[in-house]
Amino acid sequence: MTRRSPRARSAPEPAALTLARGAARAGLSRLHGLQALRCAVTLGLAVALARLAGGLIEIGELDGLALGVAGTCLLAGAGLAQAIEARGAALEAEAAVALVDAAEARLAAMPARRAADLPRGAVIAGLQRHPGALARLVVGHAAARRMMALGPVLTAGAVAVVSWQAALALLLATPVMIVFFALVGGMIRERASAQEAALGRLATQFADRVRSLPTILSAHGLPRETAKLDRRLEAYAGGTMGVLAVAFLNAGVLDFFASLAIAILAVFLGLGHLGLAEVPGFAHLALWQSLLILLLAPEYFLPFRRYAELYHAKAEGEAAADALAWVFSEDAETVPACGAVLAAPGARGLVLPHAGPVADFDLPETGLVALTGPSGTGKSTLLRVLAGVEAPLAGAFRVPDQDHPATWVSLDTPIPAGTLGVAIADGTPATPEAVAAAAASLGLDDDPHWPGGLDAPVRAGAENLSGGQRVRVAVARLLLRPGTGFCDEPTAKLDPDNAARVRRALAVAARTRLVVVATHDPVLAAMADRRIALGAPVSERQAA
Repeated sequence: MTRRSPRARSAPEPAALTLARGAARAGLSRLHGLQALRCAVTLGLAVALARLAGGLIEIGELDGLALGVAGTCLLAGAGLAQAIEARGAALEAEAAVALVDAAEARLAAMPARRAADLPRGAVIAGLQRHPGALARLVVGHAAARRMMALGPVLTAGAVAVVSWQAALALLLATPVMIVFFALVGGMIRERASAQEAALGRLATQFADRVRSLPTILSAHGLPRETAKLDRRLEAYAGGTMGVLAVAFLNAGVLDFFASLAIAILAVFLGLGHLGLAEVPGFAHLALWQSLLILLLAPEYFLPFRRYAELYHAKAEGEAAADALAWVFSEDAETVPACGAVLAAPGARGLVLPHAGPVADFDLPETGLVALTGPSGTGKSTLLRVLAGVEAPLAGAFRVPDQDHPATWVSLDTPIPAGTLGVAIADGTPATPEAVAAAAASLGLDDDPHWPGGLDAPVRAGAENLSGGQRVRVAVARLLLRPGTGFCDEPTAKLDPDNAARVRRALAVAARTRLVVVATHDPVLAAMADRRIALGAPVSERQAA
């Protein structure tokens, strides 16, 4: 019966580790088969070389059969080694990609507020480093662990055919290595966890300082922040060296015991051949048999050596699985998508973050719906909830036409670099004529502050556009798209003429789809087919 570690008994396996194992499971069987075949070929090569060398030394004749077998096994072993390395690398890449894809899917489905609350260091390290560490655990380490169980058994069996006493001597060295693995395990796991924590803090601090670099420079704080980053780097480097130090210690101890066992075998075999001692199992052996034992002894310890080299991968992979809990744990589950509960468009029992409950309401399939009320009542929050950008605290909602992507209109609408025509047509298969008509309806084709018509340039980040121009580009884009429109204060920063253009465009768009606007504009609210009035500000409700 396999004993489970205290860690495994006290807590279920991390979801990220389960996903990685599932992604690698199918390919591991083939990898293990290749490794077992290579082990058999290596044993055949050792037998052939021993017979070849023994014949040359004892009778001075070249064994043609042994030479042919040795050459064949040598070529086959080289080919299998290459296939194992290629298959292992490909399988690790597949497992890492599966983890990254799953993490990206979780992030895409996660409400924006929850995603914004994630620690930046966890996100950066989670998508760049942790999938690779987990892949090495479920592929490289798993393959080494399987061969540590299979390889020595096959090798000891081959040695036992010649001398069961020599095979027993090899087996007696195994418990010492297993005990040492157990002693080292806790130490290297703690150091790997400290290393991953240091990396997360370093990534978080670096991302924060890059974002606030202009402020740091204006306050002449660059030397101070550089010193802080240096300390974080030193902590991470110290954690990495701590893991490597234990790994090297582990490998060194294994090499010592392996060398000691091989030396003892060599001494006993030498004494037997010289006739100086009658050690059972080591005396009266043919030279090729003694050579075979000495050739197979290093192969017996090789799987332990390989496992020791990857033992730190186990600790790093487990630490990475725990660190990925921010996206794969049950707490990271997102709320069901809108429309999963209600049969008709609308909302029931909705409770908004920071704004509280909202009275139940229905939504039409098409038309203009205005969200109105004083500042602080949650108009923009409700709009983000209906758009699926933010999750409600409770309740269910559904919007119509979920087959088409929605369009978001606000002062900070993302605008791609290029030209005005490209910005308006972004994400739509609209014809040039339709793009020109949409631009004209919003006064974008002859804007005196942005000359050039549809060929007017849009710089990276749309830095040459005002908030009002961004809104008009987004509304023009809405006219070309079939999905629901969500507009946050679409007339707030516009002069009277452009505000009137936006109102008319929204009314036109609402003829064929649902358009929901959060607004303080009384004219726009009066044009709406339906109004949803929110209550008193949050501060007033709390005071009451």
